[in-house]
This record gives sequence, structure tokens and C-alpha cells, in this order.
Amino acid sequence: MTTSVNHADIYKLARHYRFQWEEAQQCYVLLFPEGMIKLNGGAGEVIKRVDGNKTVGDVVQELETAFPDVPDIQKDILAMFDLAVEKAWLEKTD
Repeated sequence: MTTSVNHADIYKLARHYRFQWEEAQQCYVLLFPEGMIKLNGGAGEVIKRVDGNKTVGDVVQELETAFPDVPDIQKDILAMFDLAVEKAWLEKTD
């Protein structure tokens, strides 16, 4: 898989999506008018940090600091960004 996101890119949650902790599911979810996407723990940690101000590099750095024992975490984070962009859950800011 090739990475389409760059460390300098800034993303925000796409319109029509809302990110929140879902107590009944015990996980983070993305809600949209037609349904809900249940996120695994790692995906939730990435999306939780996407705020329209932080760069992808900022998010990578925060997660590397928060989870120092996870090997090769940057690869997983970039893969999550790629998936979220491909699925149109995230959009790049101007």
C-alpha cells in the first residue's frame, strides 16, 4: 500500500460525520446519517486527534509518545489516514 498522505497534511472530519465515544459499543464510532462505523482502538486514537489544526506529523508524534512500546506505529497511523481518506471520512483542509 502506498501512502497518499504527507506529514505536513492537515485533515478534518468530513461533513456529515460525527466522531464520539459510544458507551453501548465501548468504542469510538463515526456516526453519519445512514449509519455508524465502529472503530477499533487504534483507529479511534488516530481519529480522536484529527482536529483540522494538527498535521499528520503532529498526530504521529503524539501517538508515538503516547504508545512508545508499539513497534512501527507510524506505519499503522499512516495506513489509518489512508483508509480514512479513501473512505471519505476525512478531508484535507485548505
